Amino acid sequence: MVPLPFACRGEVVRGFGRGSRQLGVPTANFSDQVVESFPSDIPTGVYYGWASVGNGDVHKMVLSIGWNPFYKNIKKSVETHIIHNFKEDFYGEILSVVIIGYIRSEKNFNSLEALISAIKEDIEVAKRQLVFAQHQGLLFLTLPSQCIHWGCARSREGTQQGDDAT
Repeated sequence: MVPLPFACRGEVVRGFGRGSRQLGVPTANFSDQVVESFPSDIPTGVYYGWASVGNGDVHKMVLSIGWNPFYKNIKKSVETHIIHNFKEDFYGEILSVVIIGYIRSEKNFNSLEALISAIKEDIEVAKRQLVFAQHQGLLFLTLPSQCIHWGCARSREGTQQGDDAT
């Protein structure tokens, strides 16, 4: 497994259109190119961390990496649910994420209701965990574009990754 944190940045593209409509949980999707740039040894599953759209504020997030077995997807996706109410869509904007922790492995569900329940629980887990990691919220804003393993960016302009960014 790739050590965390892991940072990634890319354009928000249209996904399958299920997040808001079927699940009640809007997601921001990375392009296939960004998904393919993730290390192959990152396990599929649900993660938590921080996200920012464009030059906007940093918010808590939950991120899914995988094939969404309930929907029987044939292509891998990375979908981010930002725990914030946005006034409008932000397709075409740059989404920056820092994956800080792992919640659970990817799994199938017997019903849409069971999937929605698991997603809601994932969001609550993320909220609880991120209370303990708030000092890491802004660190990714100085990282280069695309995906990067945190260990590859130990120092940038003399600032160590553990320094407080606020």
